[in-house]
Amino acid sequence: MFTLAEVASLNDIQPTYRILKPWWDVFMDYLAVVMLMVAIFAGTMQLTKDQVVCLPVLQSTINSKAQPVMSGKADFTTVETTTGQGEASSMRTVSFGSTPTVTPAVPLSRAATPQYQPTESGQELKKEQKDSAGRKTNLDFQQYVFINQMCYHVALPWYSKYFPYLVLIHTIILIVSSNFWFKYPKTCSKIEHFVSILGKCFESPWTTKALSETACEDSEENKQRLTGAQSLSKYVSTSSDEGSPSASTPMITKSGFKFSADKPMIEVPSVTILDKKDGEQAKALFEKVRKFRAHVEDSDLIYKLYVGQTVIKTVKFIFILCYTANFVNTISFEHICSPQVEHLIGYAQFECTHNMAYMLKKLLISYISLICVYGFICLYTLFWLFRIPLKEYSFEKVREESSFSDIPDVKNDFAFLLHMVDQYDQLYSKRFGVFLSEVSENKLREISLNHEWTFEKLRQHVSRNVQEKQELHLCMLSGVPDAVFDLTDLDVLKLELIPEAKIPAKISQMTNLQELHLYHCPVKVEQTAFSFLRDHLRCLHVNFTDVAEIPAWVYLLKNLRELYLIGNLNSENNKMIGLESLRELRHLKILHMKSNLTKIPPNITDVAPHLTKLVIDNDGTKLVVLNSLKKMINVVELELQNCELERIPHAIFSLSNLQELDLKSNSIRTIEEIISFQHLKRLTCLKLWHNKIVNIPPSITHIKNLESLYLSNNKLESLPAAVFSLQKLRCLDVSYNSITVIPVEIALLQNLQHFHITGNKVDVLPKQLFKCVKLRTLSLGQNCITSLPDKVGQLLQLTHLELKGNCLDRLPGTLKQCQLLRKGGLVVEDYLFDTLPLEVKEVLNQDTSIPFANGI
Repeated sequence: MFTLAEVASLNDIQPTYRILKPWWDVFMDYLAVVMLMVAIFAGTMQLTKDQVVCLPVLQSTINSKAQPVMSGKADFTTVETTTGQGEASSMRTVSFGSTPTVTPAVPLSRAATPQYQPTESGQELKKEQKDSAGRKTNLDFQQYVFINQMCYHVALPWYSKYFPYLVLIHTIILIVSSNFWFKYPKTCSKIEHFVSILGKCFESPWTTKALSETACEDSEENKQRLTGAQSLSKYVSTSSDEGSPSASTPMITKSGFKFSADKPMIEVPSVTILDKKDGEQAKALFEKVRKFRAHVEDSDLIYKLYVGQTVIKTVKFIFILCYTANFVNTISFEHICSPQVEHLIGYAQFECTHNMAYMLKKLLISYISLICVYGFICLYTLFWLFRIPLKEYSFEKVREESSFSDIPDVKNDFAFLLHMVDQYDQLYSKRFGVFLSEVSENKLREISLNHEWTFEKLRQHVSRNVQEKQELHLCMLSGVPDAVFDLTDLDVLKLELIPEAKIPAKISQMTNLQELHLYHCPVKVEQTAFSFLRDHLRCLHVNFTDVAEIPAWVYLLKNLRELYLIGNLNSENNKMIGLESLRELRHLKILHMKSNLTKIPPNITDVAPHLTKLVIDNDGTKLVVLNSLKKMINVVELELQNCELERIPHAIFSLSNLQELDLKSNSIRTIEEIISFQHLKRLTCLKLWHNKIVNIPPSITHIKNLESLYLSNNKLESLPAAVFSLQKLRCLDVSYNSITVIPVEIALLQNLQHFHITGNKVDVLPKQLFKCVKLRTLSLGQNCITSLPDKVGQLLQLTHLELKGNCLDRLPGTLKQCQLLRKGGLVVEDYLFDTLPLEVKEVLNQDTSIPFANGI
């Protein structure tokens, strides 16, 4: 026989699972243990003491007329057995307590009954009855044992014999049904993972810190409400920095901060200190929770399994109750047994007693009571399962009580597990919700970030750029360290790939900050920080992938001078960029857009009155519509690069104030429209490089004020004389073409200071070239030049001479007459430099400070 402990082990679950057992499951577990005890107690009693004791029913009749009375010695006899005093006593009690029925005389079996003797006188009969203690049956002990066992199986109802075993089986089924969802492999792994994560989240120091800071922030907010807060403008977000403002709100406010000239800044006190180890553990928990949510929310297997096992228990309860109630009345102390073994015993009917009847009946009533309670709890469980949608869980109450307003609602098995935990303790789900909040995760990252990036470490990363400005470049961090805003002498701040960048009010300390770069950083700013940027920021670079990454507050920087937008701004998203807000940029001078536009946004004319430079780099996308350019009448510099233009746009000819035009990297083949440039009286620089231009039309002479002409990387084979009629030309770049001859008319360009003809097919340098005595840069590399004339010494202002990649065998000694030329400005092969006389080398190796001081 198995023990109670062995059976109870079926109901044993890991202690950690208890947080998923609501009160009804716990109560049903206790009921199941009690039912187990009832089953084991009844089974033990039945195996040790259960028995049936039977006596034959004597069949006799008194027929004084027909036959003599056959009573003799077989009427009343005391039955003595060797099975024990208790059994014999029981038999005696039954014999004396029952009154046999008198029936017609039937002879006993020949094997067991002697021949009848004639009756004696009435006086002797009365004397014998008076002396005897019972009726004699003439049955021996083996016959009594036989009939007891026979009647135990024949007379007793089956439920009396198998009641303990049925209770045990039913109870085991109920126990298995209650805990099957903890054992089923597909649900067990998820539950174990959930309980493990839940316990770590509950005990994490970060949970305590986050909830404590929330309480502090709520206290501060209540104080702010009591004093009254002024409403912000429509462009200023009123949400706290833990929230996620919409794209239309350019900044955020933090209720814990108040920045002004009179009042100091209020900071939320830190209740607990989070060390680095705890921070790393909390980061790992955030990642685990994120992955677990993605895994569990996909299915509702746990929910269905729990509902299924509850339905099974309810059906089992109804089944047990229905058939058990019918057997209560069948359990009785006395039973009439007719085993049909008269040929062996001599008697046809026996009256039996079941000594366990009263006990079994009481146990059965107790069991029915327990199963009724169990069933009602099952019905309540079903009511709870279908009363509310358990496959949806809302953290609305947690969001209201804390500052983590972004905690998402969950569904399916994840939601069901949280509902089950709430029945144990709602504090678990509240603490668990902290790790579902992105705001909470960002706070953790912010704390870890500030621990790692101290003021001293940031100071080491500050460098000076080409403009000799102090610059700090931060890339791929979780946020902006607070210590950045203590670098008050910083001029340029670059933030790259920082998804949760926030600019607090402390930026007001950075009085030297005038340039800000945002590379894929949708930065949020507080109200005070925005006010500072609006008044002090002069240059802003924004790199983005999607237009939504452009912070809305960018269009409100009224003192901004330069704006660089680099990202996707195609025609389908033009409305999304919100260029209508550019009208607030009243001091914008330079607008640079590198994108894939098919047309110039019409709203760009909002900045036309004050815009002086417009740059559009279209990254190879063909720019078709340029009508908006006509309204940019005050533009001085215009660059249309990589726009796949095939001709010079006519809209350009309306820009009367245009001074510099750059059409780099297009597909322009002919420039016949160049004659229209005569209307652009102020045009001084024309850049047509990296195109497919084959020739230069004579009409170029009409651009009389042209000072710089860039025609490099085209398909020119010659230079027309019309080019050399541009008397004001100071820079001419025809590098990387197929030019073979430098015309002698080049001598007409007396103001020429920079001449680039690198990468052509020139083999001879005309002497007229060296009459351009103002030349400072002469690039003749990668040609077929065989000799450099001595007249090169006439170029007294020459500072840069490129000859590398030609067919020269020596250099003229007259180079020493070029007083401003030094070795660093002479680009030749080393062996050519070695052919120079020693005194020429010494002149070229001199310090540049002295010649420059004396020369110009």
